[in-house]
Amino acid sequence: MIPPKTVRDILDAARIEEVVEDFVTLRKRGVNLIGLCPFHHEKTPSFNVNPARNIFKCFGCGKGGDAVTFLMELEGFTYPDALRWIARKYRIEVEEIQQSPEYIAEQQLAESLYIVNDFALQHFQDQLFETDEGKSVALSYFKKRGLREDTIRAFGLGYAPDQRDLLLQRAKTAGHNLELLKKNGLCSQDGTRDFFRGRVMFAIHNLSGKVAAFAGRTMSSDKTIPKYINSPETEIYVKNKTLYGAFQAKKAIRKQDECILVEGYMDVISLYQAGIENVVASSGTSLTEGQLQLIKRNTSNLKILYDGDPAGVKAALRGLDLALEQDLNVKIVLLPEGEDPDSYVQKIGSEAFEAYLSRESKDFILFKTALLLEETQGDPVRRAGLIKDIMGSIARIPDPIKRGTYLRECAALLEVSEQVLHEETNKLIVAALRKKADRDARQPGAASDSQAEMPPPDVPVPAWEPGIPVREKPVQRGDEFQERDLIRLLVQYGDQVLPEENVTVAELILADIEESLGDFDNPLYGRIARECHAHLVQQQPLSQAYFINHEQPEVRELAIDLLSSPWEYSPNWESKWNFPLQNQKMPDVNFDTDARKALSVFKIRKLNKLLDTNKARLKAAALQGDEKSERNLLQINMKIEQARNKIAKEAGIVLLPK
Repeated sequence: MIPPKTVRDILDAARIEEVVEDFVTLRKRGVNLIGLCPFHHEKTPSFNVNPARNIFKCFGCGKGGDAVTFLMELEGFTYPDALRWIARKYRIEVEEIQQSPEYIAEQQLAESLYIVNDFALQHFQDQLFETDEGKSVALSYFKKRGLREDTIRAFGLGYAPDQRDLLLQRAKTAGHNLELLKKNGLCSQDGTRDFFRGRVMFAIHNLSGKVAAFAGRTMSSDKTIPKYINSPETEIYVKNKTLYGAFQAKKAIRKQDECILVEGYMDVISLYQAGIENVVASSGTSLTEGQLQLIKRNTSNLKILYDGDPAGVKAALRGLDLALEQDLNVKIVLLPEGEDPDSYVQKIGSEAFEAYLSRESKDFILFKTALLLEETQGDPVRRAGLIKDIMGSIARIPDPIKRGTYLRECAALLEVSEQVLHEETNKLIVAALRKKADRDARQPGAASDSQAEMPPPDVPVPAWEPGIPVREKPVQRGDEFQERDLIRLLVQYGDQVLPEENVTVAELILADIEESLGDFDNPLYGRIARECHAHLVQQQPLSQAYFINHEQPEVRELAIDLLSSPWEYSPNWESKWNFPLQNQKMPDVNFDTDARKALSVFKIRKLNKLLDTNKARLKAAALQGDEKSERNLLQINMKIEQARNKIAKEAGIVLLPK
């Protein structure tokens, strides 16, 4: 367990923008930063980072919080693990106090799997650097491939000698759990022999830099032995959501706004060593949606390197439509025949290699069109099939403007009417929409077919795009809007001092509405108001951090909502055009007027509610012929109206007749 003082030190040190930028590409917009949300699929940035308040908020899917919340949501960390991650980032020493047995049991599996992998990594590197066999067989192999020792260590390369149970015995001696070794695929399921033997080893890191899995390349020339074998999938390793080299490449990808995709481990390592660091590998598998989303978090530009084998290229192109669905800008580079990225960069050097990539990169759609067009010369039937194939790819592009541009260029290449291509694309989009609607209708709890409406053919969002989760706005009842506004002021400015009265905003508001604390229409808003009142009575301070880090999740979520806005005042009004705000101070320093106006509206609403109640009583008294009660209620009615009208006049609020 992490001591409370250390927790406070970690939270004080954490800068939300620095933590988020390790995972998401951010760009400046006003005083805030924006980027593509890592929690849902989107093509227009709605993910907002507010450095001043040290929070993030996505206005698409609704997720928000501080740096700890971000890591817990994105990486699946527990609260203590997120704190430890931040502590490592800011070099804060964490001296933990005794952990409870319940906590240890809860965290054991994932943490233990990482610990076992760390032990295995150290074992493989010891065998590579410290043994004669490792030096002569594996280290010489890596050096023949042109790798320096610093590169070998940076990527966690190692060696597993061809011995039956060397790792297994060492792990047992060190006290590691045999079941965890089995689960990580480091030994056979009967627990008698090592899984990796006679192979050079490649560590596979997750985005945080922890070793999630391994791959081993055989040193044997026997063709019957698989060239590569990999760790099985576990709680910490999901292959279709992992890209080799992503941990090492993520900063370079964001900086250069482009990801280079290659096939093999050595391709990644060789390019990285040559200074081309924005490179990852799919490790010989077809690209998956999870891998593409990983790329999309960091850039919208994907460049894929292939060797010059036409058959291999055509096979690979079939799987790239998925990249178009993610709205990635995909370019293809064909290397000279017989070359791969590893061999070619070592042959011509990094500068010439980068120049080659820039010169030879071709747009994916146009490249595919030209490639398939060569095969259909003089064959109208195959040509018609080609057109449908190309339109199938274009139809997957979410952006209608980009889709239209491709249709125009392909019409010229294919010598077909642009209108015909538009019609064909619309048919494919509608067919995909129907297919998705049918699939959704079969899901449990889905609406009946008669309730589903089909979008028109020119709908800009394709059926296969998961889309942004719909966030329904809560229905405001009674005085909830005004109550929410008061809570906003308490959360945002509660500790700000009003100079004229020398009281805080919270003291002003809560003293004025003390009698109404039990009359809130929204239970959550009322609970927060009463909690704030109790804090002030006990002379405890209120701050934004108090609400952001509140022990109750609904309070935390509300605080993030109230502190975040998709809009901000542009400084250009004053800096460029010398046109400052005319009627008020800047929003962040206008809390005095803001609080007083909100209080006035709140009290007017409550008085209106009293008026409605009193009028109902007056009507009942009139029906019963109770003249005395009627006179008393009329006087009460008049006093309430006078109080309401006075507040409205002082606040400059116009009351409309009901």
